[in-house]
Amino acid sequence: MGKTITSGIITKCLGGLYTVETPDGIYECKARGVFRNKGISLYTGDNVEITDGVISEVLERKNCIIRPPLANLDQLIFIVSTCSPSPNYLLLDKFIAIAEYKEITPVVVITKTDLGDSSGIKEIYQNIGIDVFEVYYNNPETVRNIKELFRGKISALTGNSGAGKSTLLNAVDPSLNIPTAEISKKLGRGKHTTRHAQLYKLADGGYIADTAGFSTFDTNSYDIIRKEELADCFREFKEYTDCRFRDCSHTCEKGCKVIEALNEGKISISRHESYCTMYDEAKQLKEWEL
Repeated sequence: MGKTITSGIITKCLGGLYTVETPDGIYECKARGVFRNKGISLYTGDNVEITDGVISEVLERKNCIIRPPLANLDQLIFIVSTCSPSPNYLLLDKFIAIAEYKEITPVVVITKTDLGDSSGIKEIYQNIGIDVFEVYYNNPETVRNIKELFRGKISALTGNSGAGKSTLLNAVDPSLNIPTAEISKKLGRGKHTTRHAQLYKLADGGYIADTAGFSTFDTNSYDIIRKEELADCFREFKEYTDCRFRDCSHTCEKGCKVIEALNEGKISISRHESYCTMYDEAKQLKEWEL
């Protein structure tokens, strides 16, 4: 009797058990021991083959992030609230840098637009060519725009705790019924309502991963960006990186074209401040960490 082989996508990894969605249905299965022996980790979003009810092969990934473990993302959606919590531009710019580094399309979605002014956030990121969406829950068209954004793609939502990721997902597809949490007034941030990476299949097509929020963010949790590679992760720098010195850090040097563009208002102050902070952090990395 021949082997039964089917292919699908991992939608959940929990305790060594994998949920795989295939054209034939949903499988709950384990992976072959060879993956563990070779130090290969399986991620939510991986395309796999199942042989006789066991994951036997992992197909090549186009990208992955380490924590939360997600693979084959088309876009990273950064949820930013106008207030409660206030926008954390360094956090947002770190996320965007990782997306650029991983060749994942970054998108910014602004929530709590009825409680604060979103124009500053919108201007900074639209000006560098990133799609920005504002959500008004009393305007169904703005929610439909997000639905269309997700259609046919694998997307991940992330951002500060309490920014409204789960609320947005429930508005896009009420059948998901993802738990939400009230903002902690004492801590000024939301309680984490998502404990692991999981892909949700949307009614209108596509998959979405709801990931735990972050009150702080360690870029190295996703991947390590060397200081020499960092400027390439800030897309607005690219036309200004032909500086006087080849090893220009674009932080403070005389004759730096990035600094000149900053002084001329062509690069936003907050973006350059984020870059300088990240550059300083990258300089502190030890060789064994790279």
